[in-house]
Amino acid sequence: MKHQDDQEERVSPPRADVEIRVPTARDMRACGSAFASWLRSGDVVLLSGPLGAGKTTFMQGVGAGLGIEDPVVSPTFTIAREMNGRFADGSAAHLVHVDAYRIGGAERGDAAGSALMDELESLGLDEELESPSEGTVVLMEWGEQMAGLLSPDRMDVSIDRSATGSDELTADGVRTVRFMPSSATWAQRMDGLLAAFRQAHFPLRVLSGQQPEGTDNE
Repeated sequence: MKHQDDQEERVSPPRADVEIRVPTARDMRACGSAFASWLRSGDVVLLSGPLGAGKTTFMQGVGAGLGIEDPVVSPTFTIAREMNGRFADGSAAHLVHVDAYRIGGAERGDAAGSALMDELESLGLDEELESPSEGTVVLMEWGEQMAGLLSPDRMDVSIDRSATGSDELTADGVRTVRFMPSSATWAQRMDGLLAAFRQAHFPLRVLSGQQPEGTDNE
């Protein structure tokens, strides 16, 4: 029986994604701020979505939630920006904001990945993608095709814009933000994320997902 109990203890629950509908830019910043209140040292986040979806606005909320005083803008022309703030517990936070758009991160796959790594290496930031240093959080935009370069233990965040009846994306309207843990470690932290969003009074949906990576079912 003890062997069976040990097996049960090693089994992680299936991943549950969290989805939020965000109607305004102000709400998007509040969403990012609530998300930031849940971040901790060593976290890696992959942020994806089409042009105009609200990624930079979300990032501004993350910056505010981490107490970063510098303006948070897209680092498109510099690949990466580093900013300092504080986590919710008061400890020092170092945010590395990477934007792969300039080198075609969303389209060029392996070639873009190699180009990104070369540029990050020149900045001394290449190792932060796989294993962030103490107090560091890495957030990458336009890196959908470069997920393999990031730590497998990360949070994927996607932002979708509203569409018209002809499926044409619009610049205005409700955004849907979905938070998807990529590993068992992150899946186990989702209760904390849910609490952060509920405290900020966001209506949300919890969606059933697949078994996260790193789960031992044997």
